[in-house]
Amino acid sequence: MESKKPKILLCEDDTNLGSVLKNYLELNDYEVVLERDGRLGLAAFQRERFELCLLDVMMPNMDGFALAEAIRDVDPDVPLFFISAKTMKEDMIQGYKLGADDYITKPFDSEVLLLKIKAILKRNEEQQKENDYKEFDLAGYHFNPRLRQLTFQDKTHTLSPKENDLLRLLSEHLNDLLPREKALKKIWGSDTYFNGRSMDVYIAKLRKYLKEDSRIEIVNIHGEGFRLVVNA
Repeated sequence: MESKKPKILLCEDDTNLGSVLKNYLELNDYEVVLERDGRLGLAAFQRERFELCLLDVMMPNMDGFALAEAIRDVDPDVPLFFISAKTMKEDMIQGYKLGADDYITKPFDSEVLLLKIKAILKRNEEQQKENDYKEFDLAGYHFNPRLRQLTFQDKTHTLSPKENDLLRLLSEHLNDLLPREKALKKIWGSDTYFNGRSMDVYIAKLRKYLKEDSRIEIVNIHGEGFRLVVNA
């Protein structure tokens, strides 16, 4: 079975550079969606799932910085590179503050860009594999996210996908704050009011599942998020 090619969103208003870069990446086994301005890029990102985004900074309708902010609102973790003719230190700092993994100034070496893309996608794939197989001991509970199973003594409960994702995030932040906004964006896709109410329902469900052991609780940090606390 042929493996699925990683999909890249390329936003570049320079017609020549965009086409050349798209062709180069496709020759190296990537699927590339090329958009010529920021608004079209955002529409593509909202419509499809991408493994990485390459964003020009200076684009019509919506510049790369504004696009990056909008993308981060949808997915806080997708790898994001800026490619820009703007070489001022302040521009680079702004790019990194927006969560860029790299800021590449024009003109650049396509081969170097390709190696950077390969490196970050490999890193993300390895991290995902580690997360997929990580299990958690939470006081008297054992949580297996891969099987979506929460076990207490001889009783096992199979969690729904959203219950599982939420408990996994809480477990990864054990005894620490899980920001409300991060959970909403990662699991629900956005931090709207209605998604927030939905998450509160799932928190209530998880509290019900965890009530068998008094050493564990989900604490609401008002206005900030939640903490999964395990007391010794």
